[in-house]
Amino acid sequence: MSHPAPYPIGLANEITRQLHLLADHLAQLPPQQATQVIARLLDPDDGLLNGVTGLLSVSSTFAKGQAERGVLPAEVWLALGRATNDLDAIGEDLDEHRTSLRRLGTQPATGSATPPTPAPLVVRRHR
Repeated sequence: MSHPAPYPIGLANEITRQLHLLADHLAQLPPQQATQVIARLLDPDDGLLNGVTGLLSVSSTFAKGQAERGVLPAEVWLALGRATNDLDAIGEDLDEHRTSLRRLGTQPATGSATPPTPAPLVVRRHR
């Protein structure tokens, strides 16, 4: 049974709207709540990043079939495949930080006598 076209398009539009709303809220949340939201977004099982990666993977599979039939240029399929791979790699890069985010997001907000020590921002990339 096929779904009517307006429903998936409306769903995509609503998800996009909700993502913009979430970003607006995230920018205004207190640090602990923002950390909880970020940890939830990065949840490896059912977080947003994993969901978007899966959606792009399905899109890539669809585009491959369309490209094989000559409906879409092969470059569309390749670009979606690269985007899927890139998001998957980003998720892997973030894996090591999920535990820290969860831990910080579940700590009670306290006005501790000694504030946390700022860490120098060092850019390092490993794969």
